[in-house]
Amino acid sequence: MKLDAIDRQILQILMQDANTSYVDVAKQIHVSAGTIHVRMKNLKRLGVVEGAQLTINHSLLGLDMVAFLGIYLERSSMYPEVLLKIQKIPEVVNVHYTTGPYTMFAQVICKDSQDLYDILHNQIQEIKGVQRTESFISLSESIRRPIQILGEE
Repeated sequence: MKLDAIDRQILQILMQDANTSYVDVAKQIHVSAGTIHVRMKNLKRLGVVEGAQLTINHSLLGLDMVAFLGIYLERSSMYPEVLLKIQKIPEVVNVHYTTGPYTMFAQVICKDSQDLYDILHNQIQEIKGVQRTESFISLSESIRRPIQILGEE
């Protein structure tokens, strides 16, 4: 699959703001809105575009704690069954299967340190196969941006 410059421009604009209308995208790159519509339909069909995401301010919803967890498993082969149980914890917003000292690396968004403690000790560390966890509390997110895809042809 090869994306051309127009596809990349469309994606770059929409990654910056998924609310941008196809008409506005078309004006920015000097093509018709129909072209944007057809290309976006193709990008979705090909699996390049999987959806759009709404970004919210968690703190305004009372979710002031962001933490990253390094999760050590007894055996790496236990990953699928542990993952199924971790998926049921709503505060866990993403999980990665990793190399290095941890088997899993997860992000948790919750109310406060007591909430994090409860999630760690009463949920995650109770899962069969979780040997131990290591926590990293985020004090501030300094960079959040989409990957730059223009000029990679």
